[in-house]
Parts: sequence; structure tokens; C-alpha cells
Amino acid sequence: MCQLRVYDGTDVRNVALLGHLNSGKTSLTAAMAFAAGATSRLTKVDEGNAITDFDEEEVNRKITISTAVAALEWKKYKINLLDTPGFNIFTNDVKQALKAADSAVAIVDGVACVEVHTEKTWALAEEYGLPRAIVVNKLDRERADFARALESIQNVFGRGAVAIHLPIGSEKAFRGFVDLITMKAYEYTPGGDGKAREIPIPGDLQAAAQTAHEALVEVAAEGDDKLMEEFFAEGTLPIEHIHDGIDEGVLAGKIFPVLCASAGQNIGGDALLDFIGSYMPAPTHGQPWKGRLNSQDAARKISADGPASVFVFKTLADAFAGRVSYFKVVSGVVKNDQHLLNVRTGADERLAHIGVPQGKTIVPVNDLKAGDIGVVAKLKDAHTGDTMADKSSMIAYEAVHVAEPSIAFAIHAKSRADEDKMSIAIAKLREEDQSLRFDRDPQTKEFLLAGTGQQHVEIVCSKLKKRYHVDVELHAPKIPYRETIRSQADVHGRHKKQTGGHGQFGDCRIKMSPLERGGKFEFVNDIFGGAIPKQFVPAVEKGILEAAERGYLAGFPVVDFRVTLYDGSYHDVDSNEMSFKMAGRKAFKLAMEQAKPALLEPVMTVEVQAPVEYAGDIMGDFNSRRGRVAGMETKGSTQFVKAMVPMSEMLTYQNDLTAMTQGRASFHMEFDHYDYVPGPQADKIISAAKAARAGEAEEEE
Repeated sequence: MCQLRVYDGTDVRNVALLGHLNSGKTSLTAAMAFAAGATSRLTKVDEGNAITDFDEEEVNRKITISTAVAALEWKKYKINLLDTPGFNIFTNDVKQALKAADSAVAIVDGVACVEVHTEKTWALAEEYGLPRAIVVNKLDRERADFARALESIQNVFGRGAVAIHLPIGSEKAFRGFVDLITMKAYEYTPGGDGKAREIPIPGDLQAAAQTAHEALVEVAAEGDDKLMEEFFAEGTLPIEHIHDGIDEGVLAGKIFPVLCASAGQNIGGDALLDFIGSYMPAPTHGQPWKGRLNSQDAARKISADGPASVFVFKTLADAFAGRVSYFKVVSGVVKNDQHLLNVRTGADERLAHIGVPQGKTIVPVNDLKAGDIGVVAKLKDAHTGDTMADKSSMIAYEAVHVAEPSIAFAIHAKSRADEDKMSIAIAKLREEDQSLRFDRDPQTKEFLLAGTGQQHVEIVCSKLKKRYHVDVELHAPKIPYRETIRSQADVHGRHKKQTGGHGQFGDCRIKMSPLERGGKFEFVNDIFGGAIPKQFVPAVEKGILEAAERGYLAGFPVVDFRVTLYDGSYHDVDSNEMSFKMAGRKAFKLAMEQAKPALLEPVMTVEVQAPVEYAGDIMGDFNSRRGRVAGMETKGSTQFVKAMVPMSEMLTYQNDLTAMTQGRASFHMEFDHYDYVPGPQADKIISAAKAARAGEAEEEE
């Protein structure tokens, strides 16, 4: 396999492709790869051979699940395309990609126009301060309309979104575009080699092209006083000055050029590559990377000068190659076989056989300069978010904050052999997906697998089976209810048992009172005068804790209460630790009878992001789930709704929200607090728990 040449950071472009599911990011990546000669033919998602969809799950589902990188050589540039997922449950993966990118291109479906995930990822790119452009794709489709798409784009992203292309033909007749900067027209053969041919501007487009050109010139002049003066004086600008104005506007985040394409018909890929090379910034142009050096805040400019440092922005767990680490060179030059230190662990890492990714293929390189993206396999302990640096300057760059999972499922292996392999396999998958959580609930004793959505968790289970041959089953997790008390109690607990020889005697008096929510348990020893010997006091506490763990109403742990041990008695011969532990248990049960026991349920903070038109349905649905809306905020055409909802009412929310909003909404959920279960619901839970325990007792008999 031939090596790629080494590029200076000034000639590198790192571009994240963003957009909603099925907007055509992967197909457009394939078109650009074909145009650049990285593939010998146009690869396609439907055929399962797209250059950046190579994971078995992606091929089967025909969606991008994980960001893939394709390094292309185009004219004097090296362009690293980061093809990101378009499904909202994989937003964390998009965040990681944007950390490595220096610009972003949003792909908009020419039929569907701007969709929710496009807005969400656009906002993330804006948060990262990335220059952005937009491609209206699928213009060959029935009902595709560039003018309508442009109007949608400007409504959502503002008038800074300005067309630099005007399509030639529409729907099936779409075959090229007018370049509104140079006022030249280009035509393609639909489904052909992807190479544009210059043609005269069609007569029926000349007036529209001139109007669009004037609008573009005005926007290009707005950001620069000299250009504005020239524009007012001459009424137009020369091509090189239009270019300068657009270039400055793109870098400043004020102009978002809009281009035309049909990835399926191989139209516009070469033009997008030209645009990226000409207008998108080199990594060396960007802001310094923030981090920590010698326990102090630090920043480092992307430059080939100085000590080497790299940031790992993505990890793949390959069943054969082991851990595969994708990294961006932030400073210095990284050479093949170089040793760097993992700043987090202090471990020495040998970067053997570094390369650049072209989808699943790794093309070897001898070295990579600052700003470039590379990949290396089999590092010992490098994870996503780690910095590896020269030992002379151990800077650690800021990792991406990954949102907590929104949904959890109970998971269990189908066989004992699967059970032995399950934890190891999930640990490997967690290396590549930081949004996964896997642990055991101490109360329900279930293993829980948590992710950003039901489909996310199902995909993980599918990977477990196909990649690691581990068969598992999912089911809704048990709700970790708690029990508590509402009032005080004062009781006398005595345990007395007389048999031949030594008997058993323990006697205690306790007061029980409620604590504030989250107070857990307090034990106060208020014994005076030796009514109970000191060595037996811990046994009373232990007996109470053991009884509390078993629960009183429905077998759930009792929490948020205080016990004060204030009196008791003992026997010189018959008293021992076991006797006082039994006395503590009896006292606890008697106290629970008096203290108005109640059931508690976990209440979650839920935040939903959806198109504005669904806000009423979402709030009504929360009310039906015993939820309480805590706040609303509108950003553009997107509504954010926050609510407090009992966990038991959220088990089916993922599917219900998808159905309610036609898949256009996403949500995040995390535990907030415990609160009382209303009477009718509490009665059902208690009855069900008692029936379950009765059934378990019959099975044991």
C-alpha cells in the first residue's frame, strides 16, 4: 500500500460533516472520495460499501453510528472528512468529532429542508467556534426545491446563510449549478464520473443568477469597511474581492455559504472539495488549545514547532486489531515508532505504524505534522479524551464533556458462558463509547446497561453478539423504590429466649424520627448509666440497619430516618450481641407501625428538545405521567421543555416520544430526587411486591 505524502498544517483541512439522519453525509463523503481518487468507484450506502460506513451494524441498518474519517488528497490540500452520525442518540460522538475539526459543513436534505438534528449539531459547531457552510443535497429527488430549502436555512440560521450556487435544473433534471462568485456555470453527467464541465449560463437562469450574485456581493461586502465603500462606489466587487469578503465572513462566523449537490448522482463533490480548500481554515489558523501544564492553566497554538503532543478524540474496539486510537496532532511532529507519555496515566506509549484513516483502511505515513489527523493501533492504555505528549512538556488538553445516559435497561446473559464474557465485552465497547454505563444496582441486584436511547442500547447488544459472540437479553429495570416514615415513634424492643443453659436477652428503647430527604440514616447513642453496656450498642444499630434494608411495607430499603437509643436493660449471663441485634430488629418493626410509613419513588429531571409545534403535546404527555413542567425555552424553531417525572412513568418514553414527534425530538434524563408515591400507586406497588414475595416463598417450599 502506497504512503501519503506529509502535509504542513497550513495545507490540511479538518472538516466535520453534520446533518440529520438520511441527509446524505455518508453519500457525499463517498462522492468526494471518488472525485479525489481515494476510491476507484462511487461507493454507496445502499450497497453496503460506503467508504465511511464499514461497521457491521452500520451496513445492516444503513445509518452512521460512529464518526468515521476519510483522508483525501485534493490538489495541494489534504482534506480530512469526519462523517458524523445523524441520529440524536449519537450526539456525544458528534461532540468528539467537533473537538478534532476546524470547520463544519451541514448537509441539508433538499426535500425535508432543515431538520432537528441539523439544528442541534449546528449549535454544537457554533459552541466550538467553528466556521460553517451548508450543502443542499438530494436536489435530484422528487419535490426537492433549492429555493424552499434556502428559505428554511435562512429562517433557522439567519441571513448570513447565502447561496454561492444556483442549481441548473430541478428534481430529475438537476444536472449542475451556476457559481455565483465567478458567474460561471458547470454541468455534470448524472450518475457519471463526478467531473464538472463549464457551460454558458442557461438563458432562463441569467436574470435569477444576476439577482443572486448581487445579493451575495452585498453580504460579502458587509463585514469589511473598505469592501463596503467599494461596493457603494462601484455597485459591485471584482471576483477576488468577493472571495476576500466571503473568506473573512466565513472565518468570523458571519457568512455561511450554501452550495448545491446530489451525492447519489455524483454531482457537486468536486466543487465542495474546491470550496473546502479555498474557504475553510487550516488548523494552524484556529484558536490555541486549552489545557493544564504543571498544575496551571495553559494554551498551545497548533504549530509544528515545539514538543509533540496529540489528543485522542476517538477510540474503536476492534475484535482483531484491538484498541484503535484516532488522534489529532496539536503541536510538534509525530513520527512513526515515536514514544510519548500518556499524561493521565504517566504510561509510556509507543506509536508504532501510525497512519491516516480512509474509512476502515489505514494508509501508513512516516510522520504527521501539527494540525493533521492520524490513527494508531494497540496503544496500552490510551482512551478517548487522553493527551499524549513529549516528556519535556506534559500538557493535558481539555476532554469533551459527555452527557450522562438517558435510559437504562436490565441486562442478563442467556447462558453461563455468556455471563463469563459479558462484562469483559461491554468494557471493550465502553472504550469506544463513553456514553455507555454498566453497573450493578445494589438494591435490585440487576446488571444495568445505560445509554442515550433504546436503539443505542439495542445496537450495543447486537455488537455484543456479532463482535464478541455474547448473547444477552434486555428488559425494563426494576424501579429502586425506597420506604421512609412521616412521623415519630417511641417503642420498646425486647428479645428474650430461654432454653437449657444460657438464654438470650436483649432489651432496648428507641425513638424514631424522620430526616430530610437524602438524610439516609442517623444513629444516636443516648444511653446513660450503663443501662446497656457499650459493647452491645453497635449490635442494636446493626439490627436496625438489617431490618431497614429488608423494608417494612414492600421490601424496599427504609431511608431518611433517625434512631435514638435512650434506654434498655441487660442480663449478666444471657445478654450478648445477637440478643441485642434481635432486640433492635423488633424495635424497628414496632416503630415502623407507629411512624406512618410511606413509599418513595425516584423522580427524574427530563429535558426534551423538539420542534416548537410539538410543545403542547409534550407538556400534555408529561401531565399524564404525573410529571411537573419546570421550565420552557425556545431557540429558533426548537423548543426545550424541562420537567420532573417519576422514573416509573419514563420506562417507555423513548418510543412514545418518537411516535409523538415523528422521530424529530430527543431527550435527556437523569436522577434528581426521591418523593412520596401517591396513595393509589403506592397500594398497587405494595400489593405487587407482597404477591412477588409470596410467589418466591412458594417456590422455595
